[in-house]
Amino acid sequence: MDLNQITVPSLDVKKSISFYETLGLHLIVKALPHYVRFACPEGKSTFSVHLVETLSNGPGVFIYFEYDHLDEEVDKLIKKGIEFDELPKDQPWLWREARLKDPDGNQLILYHASENRLNPPWRI
Repeated sequence: MDLNQITVPSLDVKKSISFYETLGLHLIVKALPHYVRFACPEGKSTFSVHLVETLSNGPGVFIYFEYDHLDEEVDKLIKKGIEFDELPKDQPWLWREARLKDPDGNQLILYHASENRLNPPWRI
């Protein structure tokens, strides 16, 4: 099995395009106003945004995008106007993470875990 894509809800799909392109995703499907899909710059996974009438309450889904050079990428994104809720910091689970929200409030975590993503010291 392989993960194909994650889809997040949006009240304004068009507004999401520039945000996700700024993060480094590549637009591959543009079916406005209802749907867009992006290819990740590495691997075969895709990420999409679809139109909804209302957003759900609560924390929702957390979406993780891994960057090899997290701190450098965060600095670049800040210079492009992206606002972060938390700047990169080391976590007890051996990942380095930065947190932000997309234009619809979906929680994004940009991180670097390297080998610890699939093989942490406590793996069973």
